[in-house]
Amino acid sequence: MSREILSTHQKALQINLDASSYGTFAEIGAGQEVARWFFLVGGAAGTIAKTMSAYDMTFSDAIYGRCERYVSRQRLATMLDHEYNLLLERLDATRGANTRFFVFADTVAAKSFKYTGDCHGWLGVRFQNVPRAEASQILIHVRLHDRENVQQQEALGIMGVNLLYGAIYLHTQPKELLASLLDNLSVERVEVDLVKFSGPAFQRVDNRVMSLELVTHGLTDAAMITSAGEVVQASEVLHKRPILVERGNFRPITRLTLDLLECARRQFVQEPRVREHENDVVVLLEMTLRSLTAESGAIDLRDFLSRVDLIGALGHTVLISNYARFFRLAEYLFRYSRQMIGIAIGAPTLKELFDEKFYADLDGGILESFGRLFKNDLKFYLYPMTDPETGRLITASTFQPQSHLRHLYAYLRDKNFVEDIQGYDQSCLGITSREVLARLRAGDPSWETMVPPRVAQIIKERKLFQV
Repeated sequence: MSREILSTHQKALQINLDASSYGTFAEIGAGQEVARWFFLVGGAAGTIAKTMSAYDMTFSDAIYGRCERYVSRQRLATMLDHEYNLLLERLDATRGANTRFFVFADTVAAKSFKYTGDCHGWLGVRFQNVPRAEASQILIHVRLHDRENVQQQEALGIMGVNLLYGAIYLHTQPKELLASLLDNLSVERVEVDLVKFSGPAFQRVDNRVMSLELVTHGLTDAAMITSAGEVVQASEVLHKRPILVERGNFRPITRLTLDLLECARRQFVQEPRVREHENDVVVLLEMTLRSLTAESGAIDLRDFLSRVDLIGALGHTVLISNYARFFRLAEYLFRYSRQMIGIAIGAPTLKELFDEKFYADLDGGILESFGRLFKNDLKFYLYPMTDPETGRLITASTFQPQSHLRHLYAYLRDKNFVEDIQGYDQSCLGITSREVLARLRAGDPSWETMVPPRVAQIIKERKLFQV
């Protein structure tokens, strides 16, 4: 059954007419676009205790304290803390028994005469799901894609109303709440690349699953989860840092998986542009939606969480993406850092990279793809494989694409865009995640020899990847 989508006017008016909800709006940047909706539809006196916007940094610091970055999760958190505590201090005694208090806050960098950079913002709502309950909270990060300031302001206002409406009326249905964030909007205008639920209203919500939902439902193309299981926005992790990525299904992580990553990292940190930033290198293990989706077309959440748990236990950050092609992954990473990017791959992936069928929808075909992929400082580190037909080792040096693409590959090799991994463990050749999983589920203990000891221990202790 399809969900009825209310207009922004209907949502704001419904909140205004709901005598049980009352709160504060605090907005920095892009105007008071969310509060404006509640004044516009009428009845705002029933909803709004206060609206405010501290544009000047001195005023903002005086109210919320000093902050390194004003459009950040940190600033949003201090806004919510300050305004919520003030709301309870002033109104709880007189109307707390019958009122569900809320604070909506946002801090946004939108286009302006002076600002033409990345347009984005942090939005949050702290609310009581019943009177005098402990507060629950939803935080989101959005990217604004409209070209004009007035359009970005409009999109921000709609998104804010959607978020507050979702918190008040859809908090028991978090997946529906997520989908509702784009009501009366489109992904061409706004991208939601982080959501975090917390508090008693969301005790059963796993934010890692919610991050996956953002990608599967098209609210964003990529989401990130730290080794501690925390959802983060990409700039919080990647900002101005060298990045090494390994793409795989990690179902489960094998000895080959880690050998590939460790060998690639050794070579990556020796690159001239990376050497002085060795301690800042970010390592990401990327899973695409394609690698998470079963033949039935569904994603097994338990299987997904098993992979995330295992990667996290090894101390790595997970990137979930809808980037089937590497040039889109590269564009995403270079959005946040102009430092060097390394991509660790196996020989089968290099074969796919030169398969022209994957670029049929691009006007420039494979040339356009490679032009977009290598326009910045990026390099592939190739782990070899044994050719099952000839028994020969396929490396970057021996790989041969189709004859009409050999000059293109020779150019990439001459430019040092593709490099052989050195010092790899030959005993890892031939190990595949598929074979490990098959032996594991068949009860064949030999699977343990195909994964690192720590991985085997975690799988057994947590009973991961069981049928």
